[in-house]
Amino acid sequence: MSESSKLTVAGKITILLFIVGCLAGAYYLFTQRNTDIAAPSGVASPPIPVPKAEKKAVQIGIAYGTEKERWLQWAVEEFAKAPQGKNIKVKLIPMGSLEGARAVLSGDERIHVWSPASAMYKDAFVQDWQVKHGSDPIVRGENLALTPMVFVIWEERYQAFLGKFKELSFKTVGEALKEKGGWDAIADKPEWGFFKFGHTDPNRSNSGLMTLVLMAYDYHGLCRDLTLKEILSVPFQDWLQGFERAVGGLVHSTGTMMKDMVLKGPSTYDALMVYENVAIDYLKNAEGRWGTLRVVYPHRNAWNDNPYYILNVPWSSGKQREAANTFLEFLLSEPIQKRSLVHGFRPGNPAVAIKFASSPFVVYQQYGLKIDIPSVCDTPKAEVINNLLASWLRNQRVR
Repeated sequence: MSESSKLTVAGKITILLFIVGCLAGAYYLFTQRNTDIAAPSGVASPPIPVPKAEKKAVQIGIAYGTEKERWLQWAVEEFAKAPQGKNIKVKLIPMGSLEGARAVLSGDERIHVWSPASAMYKDAFVQDWQVKHGSDPIVRGENLALTPMVFVIWEERYQAFLGKFKELSFKTVGEALKEKGGWDAIADKPEWGFFKFGHTDPNRSNSGLMTLVLMAYDYHGLCRDLTLKEILSVPFQDWLQGFERAVGGLVHSTGTMMKDMVLKGPSTYDALMVYENVAIDYLKNAEGRWGTLRVVYPHRNAWNDNPYYILNVPWSSGKQREAANTFLEFLLSEPIQKRSLVHGFRPGNPAVAIKFASSPFVVYQQYGLKIDIPSVCDTPKAEVINNLLASWLRNQRVR
């Protein structure tokens, strides 16, 4: 190759590099000019926005009595649709009221809220927790809905029962349970078998324990100041043992027991002691299967206030307690409280009325439902409840 050809190639390369340099300089001037227009002198350009990470949902577990299962399941579904429930996941854990308390005491880390059927076992629970941990396990407690206790009995058998005993009470139920001839001796109905009465297990379920408390109050003719003296009296213990020896059921769930009565009919139970709301929930179901049910209020009654206790336990974080509080406020809102009426509860929010044309307390009056109930008894002290339960357990072991 000639010398002149080599110079020509070198020149071409030089020209090409010159052009690339000019283009790079022009690009720099152009971008710098746009930056100067977008941001005042001395002010940095805004950073490129980075998409925010999705906020992680906070999960809370609620140990609850199954008497309010239908209502709570609906409320959880509605909460998930609401703005305040966007980043909160509620897990319902069905447990008997006493079961829930014992699960918390044993360190069940699934539970951040304890919602028993009533506050009756609260003092005993708090005392047991303080012995182990020295602190108050409850941050906040509010009543969600109220319901008293009721007898539920098949209407046909109720009328036959009245023919002999004149009224349905703990005393007359005890007498019927002792009848060796069963319904043959009671109403000349041998085909009905023995008189069958049930309540839930007092060692696991609030309604069973509440039944024992009301039996003690009724036996001694009291509505308050039930003491150890009354609980430990020999006549009462003898009567209680005779009564309980013939009782059926003893499952941990009031709702399950009521469902069995409606599903299987009078061959399973003639009568039960249950929450008023549970009875209301099943009145129409029973009528289409085995006939009409009758609701009867005991002479001495008590409120089951369905408290919602936000727990202050080692495994519950501040965010979980805050989420539990958010769900509580949702449950206490008027629309959710009105829905509790559909399931037979008396709303815990006093702004929600229960006397109106379509209220179950008006619609179902024919079944014996009443808005005003007889005498309401006080909750006994923890030591009285614990000893009453202990005496029942002792009698169970000798059955």
